[in-house]
Amino acid sequence: MTHQVHIIGGGMAGSEAAWQLARRGIRVRLSEMRGGGDTTAAHHSDGLAELVCSNSFRSDDHEKNAVGLLHHEMRNCGSLLMTAAEQARVPAGSALAVDRGVFSAAVEVALAAQPTLEIVRERVDILPSDGLTIVATGPLTAPALASSIGAATGADSLAFFDAIAPIVYRDSIDMDVAWMASRWDKGAEASLALGGDGRDYINCPMTKDQYHAFREELLAGEKTEFKEWEANTPYFDGCMPVEVMAARGVETLRFGPMKPVGLDNPHTATPEHPNGRWPYAVVQLRQDNKLGTLWNMVGFQTKLKHAEQVRVFRTIPGLENAEFARLGGLHRNTFLNAPTLLDRQLRLNSAPHIRFAGQITGCEGYVESASVGLLAGLMTAAQISGKDWTPPPRTTALGALLSHITGDAEAETYQPMNINFGLFPPLHDVKKKSRKEAYTERGKADMASWIAALP
Repeated sequence: MTHQVHIIGGGMAGSEAAWQLARRGIRVRLSEMRGGGDTTAAHHSDGLAELVCSNSFRSDDHEKNAVGLLHHEMRNCGSLLMTAAEQARVPAGSALAVDRGVFSAAVEVALAAQPTLEIVRERVDILPSDGLTIVATGPLTAPALASSIGAATGADSLAFFDAIAPIVYRDSIDMDVAWMASRWDKGAEASLALGGDGRDYINCPMTKDQYHAFREELLAGEKTEFKEWEANTPYFDGCMPVEVMAARGVETLRFGPMKPVGLDNPHTATPEHPNGRWPYAVVQLRQDNKLGTLWNMVGFQTKLKHAEQVRVFRTIPGLENAEFARLGGLHRNTFLNAPTLLDRQLRLNSAPHIRFAGQITGCEGYVESASVGLLAGLMTAAQISGKDWTPPPRTTALGALLSHITGDAEAETYQPMNINFGLFPPLHDVKKKSRKEAYTERGKADMASWIAALP
């Protein structure tokens, strides 16, 4: 099959771009190096759209949350990845979390069924010199292709470190110490609708002394050593290793991933407090697969060496006998300085037949990556059909993220960015309490008009 578009990379962005093109009858070659003899330091399988860090797409609240609004917009654009996420969904309160294996399989089955899509397991080392191309190789782009991209851009890619959280076997957690709950019962209705019971997180409590001892262990634990050339690479705050957070201040973890607010511990119930009291700090675990056998440690990305992870994390009450399905890790991510290198249609200024999509553009997060892939697919489809491309309004989540990546961000300080209301045009005449609702209402209305005009 002679292709009209070559997509390099079968992760979140590449898979979504391929879907948007193939469902419109456009012939696509999707090149993915995993499964052809190559892999990366973070991937564990050769499945398309494999989730390598968290299994969460974060909040699914489309009425008050920017990422929830992005979910809503993607669903309305016929997103494959959002459809697959629904098929693979596991209870996680108001968040959208998935079984990784089910999710990846659903994406691959849907793409393989497209008659105009060819999935090829191959490594691409050089940017194509001609032909419409979407590069969606993500933050773990293979060295040879990264060098080719560097040569084409005339500048070194920026880089940052990304850390992965450990996953624990459910039956190794001591539920006589831990308990099930979600803060303030948040997301209970969504949980119940998905077959959960409104208490979707396992909570491991700590006293003040236990917390301070645990923090000291994190600080003293043996860490992964940096290579000389990695010494000045920054972390992305959204995936900050837990021990780096611990080093920022005594209370930093208690106001971050170990925040105990709203979590009554039933094991401490008394006649005066029949629901129990909040612990001093808490470690939360979130369901990671459909069977409920695997649970990941929320916010516990780490660069501790593997033996140290086992030793230190087993000091957490309830995890004394924890068995780990996966330990945490650290890898180096690369991304383009997109505001200077890409035009408003994600095309490389020096080679406009090439578009970039996903995390390599400097967006951060599964959903953001997939959404930029969706946009790249729609842009390319419009180009092939000879129709003018009109970007989504900047008042929408898709439009705000695209605008940030392609020129609105400050190039000199450009860093990976999740979708947030700070990227939207401001609303000045709205009370603070209702501002989020106003952002989402405006975004939904403008998105509906934009979708109605899509080719």
